[in-house]
Amino acid sequence: MAKAVLLLLALLPFPSLALNQDFCIADLPQAAVTADDFYYSGLAATGPPIAPFNVGLSSAFAARFPGVNGLGISAARADMAPGGVVPLHWHPLATELLLVIDGSMVCGFISAALNKVYARTLHKGDLMVLPQGQLHYQYNLGNATAVALSSYSSSNPGIQILDFALFANDLPSEVVSKVTVLDEAQVRKLKAMFGGSG
Repeated sequence: MAKAVLLLLALLPFPSLALNQDFCIADLPQAAVTADDFYYSGLAATGPPIAPFNVGLSSAFAARFPGVNGLGISAARADMAPGGVVPLHWHPLATELLLVIDGSMVCGFISAALNKVYARTLHKGDLMVLPQGQLHYQYNLGNATAVALSSYSSSNPGIQILDFALFANDLPSEVVSKVTVLDEAQVRKLKAMFGGSG
């Protein structure tokens, strides 16, 4: 019995050996860390508007808020003017939990396995979870600005917006047309709108 307990203890990691530091502020050594690294006011106001979507986005990811680096959390704020939209996008590295803090919006995602849409109308105080890697969107339903606060299961959730992925690149328009079945003239128009070339 004593040998079994010793064997079990030998196999279990000791917390003091398994964790060599409490946190990791970006690339700073712990000695250079200050309380300011754990404080961020960047979500207090809306971010700059993103054309043509009529939405302002602010993020508290590790690049802007060093205190979250390595902790598996981050946040963002979306302010959608009437008619505003957060276009189809996905976070390859995190699940998102969205909380409506003002107004109302439709929020939905498309499952990768079934191509099924899961959407709900959300009002102030409502939550919706958006699984990691799934295409999702939000749009404002009302006549006033709608505001949402999102939290993520990663300090750097990553983001790829479908419109920018398709039209803000240098992939030739004829190739985009072939792989999307969109008319090449429409692809060129969208590339001009989103700053792409080709």
